[in-house]
Amino acid sequence: MSSHTSHTTDPLRLGTFACAWCGLTVSTRAADGALRNHCPSCLRSRHVLDHVEGGRSDCGGRMSPIAVAVLRTGDWTVIHRCVRCDELTSNPVCADDNQLVLMRMAVRPLAQPPFPLEAFGTL
Repeated sequence: MSSHTSHTTDPLRLGTFACAWCGLTVSTRAADGALRNHCPSCLRSRHVLDHVEGGRSDCGGRMSPIAVAVLRTGDWTVIHRCVRCDELTSNPVCADDNQLVLMRMAVRPLAQPPFPLEAFGTL
């Protein structure tokens, strides 16, 4: 039985949600059983939780993945920025997230440093 009978727009309360960016129908549970609030294909999300206030956000903007961070535990997390209000959030990487997109974000600072790489030749 589908959980779409609820009229709420909170994706964590629904069994699935449609990615606002790529249109993929996404389960709110990842393959490993963890809760998911982002698309495993494009890693984008919707701004529904207010991490500053600890409650529900009225923003509803699209969240773009801008970076990955590695926690002390070794777990990876995706850093998102809301395109509407600029709030930053972090969400754990799920086992079935797009590994190519994750690696592109991880190596971007090394591939595009804010200084010329030729500077290392003089060190």
